[in-house]
Amino acid sequence: MSDTPYVPLRPIAIKDRSAIVFLEYGQVDVIDGAFVLVDQNGTRVQIPVGGLACLMLEPGTRITHAAVALAARVGCLLVWIGEGGVRLYSAGQPGGARADRLLYQAQAALEEQPRLRVVRAMYQFRFGEEPPVRRSVDQLRGIEGVRVRSMYQHFARLHGVEWNARKYDPDAWDQADIPNRCLSAGTACLYGLTEAAILAAGYAPAIGFLHRGKPLSFVYDIADLFKFETVVRSAFVVAGRIARGEGQPGSVERQVRIACRDAFRKANLLERIIPTIGEVLAASGIAIPAEAPEGQPPALPTITSGDAGHRN
Repeated sequence: MSDTPYVPLRPIAIKDRSAIVFLEYGQVDVIDGAFVLVDQNGTRVQIPVGGLACLMLEPGTRITHAAVALAARVGCLLVWIGEGGVRLYSAGQPGGARADRLLYQAQAALEEQPRLRVVRAMYQFRFGEEPPVRRSVDQLRGIEGVRVRSMYQHFARLHGVEWNARKYDPDAWDQADIPNRCLSAGTACLYGLTEAAILAAGYAPAIGFLHRGKPLSFVYDIADLFKFETVVRSAFVVAGRIARGEGQPGSVERQVRIACRDAFRKANLLERIIPTIGEVLAASGIAIPAEAPEGQPPALPTITSGDAGHRN
């Protein structure tokens, strides 16, 4: 038996990771200590799981217990999605919401005035201007909806895309028009990346401010702050290219994923998401609660990890 002491893995900080990898038609396993995808012919492709923020598992993918455990230890989010990213079936949890940040987020979301201040901060971040004064959250939601529809029309005109409305049926994916398919595929990429960052920072994906009542409400809130500078722009670029007959080989969804990957990298998205969460929540005026003096210390020693929310 080796005398070398066990050293726990320390996850790479989310800002230093690559964004997203999509996997399909193979078994994900840990073989010879490596995280690999094995296809039906037995060919192994090694996946640098410790350097990724998120792995999207499409239909035809199986994953072993060892692979799930390793992904959790290194802080890589696993997301089970439908083909092309049109559905999100389930997601793992690479970290675990910290009690102080979870209570902070929940208090800001439950109290009327702090919640309104956070929504106003999100509006200002997204549109670059102060929201109208003396407006409720519902009124700001309505104003935002009008602005968003106008921005969709702007990008459609800019790239020569015929645009009707933002709509699609997940059960009839192939019947949706190209612009909507592009937007949905790109949005799936952004949601996976945003959820990974939220979990890594120690917050809860379900506790939203503008969006409420969904498992990913806070993911939608934060993703919307970056959607138009990354996903929407990329989606309409691809849709316009296809409309002009200049589409590159491969599916619509794959083209959008590549475009979004490049847009995320160009925008330094992984470096910006967690600080932005802190900024918009700070607008609530609520301080992060201190630990209770009567609280018990952890049973096991604390090991510093890559991000605040990662499990030790």
